[in-house]
Amino acid sequence: MSIEVVNITKSYKNFTALHNVSLRIPEGELVALLGPSGSGKTTLLRLIAGLEQPEEGAILFHGEDNTNRDVRERQVGFVFQHYALFRHMTIFDNIAFGLTVRNRKTRPTKQEIKERVHSLLRLVQLDGLAHRYPSQLSGGQRQRVALARALAVEPKFLLLDEPFGALDTKVRQELRRWLRHLHEKLGLTILFVTHDQEEAMELADQVVVMNEGRVEQVGSPEEIYNHPANPFVYSFLGRVNLFRGRVRDGKVRLGEAEFETESENLRGGEWPAVGYMRPHDVEIALSAQDSQFVQAQVQHISLLGPIIRLDLKWLDTGELFEAELTRQRFCELDPQEKSTVYVKLNNLSFYVETPQEKTPLPAFIPIQASF
Repeated sequence: MSIEVVNITKSYKNFTALHNVSLRIPEGELVALLGPSGSGKTTLLRLIAGLEQPEEGAILFHGEDNTNRDVRERQVGFVFQHYALFRHMTIFDNIAFGLTVRNRKTRPTKQEIKERVHSLLRLVQLDGLAHRYPSQLSGGQRQRVALARALAVEPKFLLLDEPFGALDTKVRQELRRWLRHLHEKLGLTILFVTHDQEEAMELADQVVVMNEGRVEQVGSPEEIYNHPANPFVYSFLGRVNLFRGRVRDGKVRLGEAEFETESENLRGGEWPAVGYMRPHDVEIALSAQDSQFVQAQVQHISLLGPIIRLDLKWLDTGELFEAELTRQRFCELDPQEKSTVYVKLNNLSFYVETPQEKTPLPAFIPIQASF
């Protein structure tokens, strides 16, 4: 079932949690709401579930208006970060709870409930644990029980609020793979909230990047990482280097380095410019391979397993930035702290703002490097 959010606004006293948000979640997709704390992710999830009511806008399920429907009428499966299991109930009773509290007309028989619960226990790989209590399970097992309980009522779609946030790194990684497999098996529409970029990129078909109650960008993990819509998205999705310079007559200057742009909007004027680039796009050599290499000094070396991170200082401007190398490439170069290396800035994007209009022109401008 598809979900459509149309011009939703939600405030709490003097704080506006969502500003005129519109979003469409296609049927059968696994979609991540990604953003920092306070960006409105959980508020949007709760509005879709019916746990909150919007001040403006509409929420449609498969084209049908559900804005004012009670949460019990929406057929939503909701999973909280901290499981919210009933401690005094067995695992069987926790999963069966949503079925046993139905009115007599819609309540399955005891045998049907038993069959459904044991089927779900097999699905979430907890078969044989029906008579245990939540305190007797690990955190990862309890989260799977919470998912089974949400699935027991046969929801039209599943909403997950930071489902793995309370778990350690290894368990989170295992549950990510498990949830992806579960989604492929069931084909349910799943919407989950996370502030973990890696989690969103690994799990989701589509990622919705939110900030300060607004949707900044919607796209596949590859799209938002390789083609970020604005500086916030670029900075939020992984580590980034910033280079400050100026644009004049279509050319951007960073120290002695000059870059040609392809944008006609930047002809005939001069503005401050900020270049954005990922650390893994910094190319390093021990000598200048061509005219596009500039000198930098190694300030610090961090050994991070398969990745080596170098803190560098651009000798031309004094700016500090990072580079990431594979361990093999690092061993080939064998750079030392305080030594001089040559760097080339690849895949550099510029963000330009005119001082007169105070608005971006356009958000990102791809460039070709030329010195």
